[in-house]
Amino acid sequence: MTAEKSREAEEQMARDKEKAFQEFIQAKGLKTTRQRNTIVSVFFGLRGHISVEELLREVKKVNPRIGYATVYRTLHLLVESGLVEERRFGDGLARYEGRSEVEHHDHMICLQCGQIFEFYNPHLEAMQEKLAHDHKFKIYRHRLELYGSCEDFDSCQRRQRKAAD
Repeated sequence: MTAEKSREAEEQMARDKEKAFQEFIQAKGLKTTRQRNTIVSVFFGLRGHISVEELLREVKKVNPRIGYATVYRTLHLLVESGLVEERRFGDGLARYEGRSEVEHHDHMICLQCGQIFEFYNPHLEAMQEKLAHDHKFKIYRHRLELYGSCEDFDSCQRRQRKAAD
């Protein structure tokens, strides 16, 4: 897939999620607001694991009058809708990740710089299924989070300094 087609597919997925959120809001009997639409649009345009503060910073670039409380409440509605998942990686911050239409993934978290690496390993997934089968256990969902440190010490330190700024 070319980079342009990949970008188009991501943009379509973001539009689909925005539409699904609008349907969720209507089903709950809530109002559709310009501020909420802006927050949702900005969120689905971002990648990675986004904190409330990071989202607020990006949203303010579009509309400086949107406040923390509005971003916070909208994120919780996104979680309630099932379109976004709240993650906590042991550093006291809640981060939000748009649910992906692609394969399940797991996380490696650097305890030094806070970098979060996503990965998918079919062998791990197969091992989990085998363990569940062997123990007559039905898995509904799971999370695998590995905590450690980056092997590339210099890159890790640069990320630490950047995060401190």
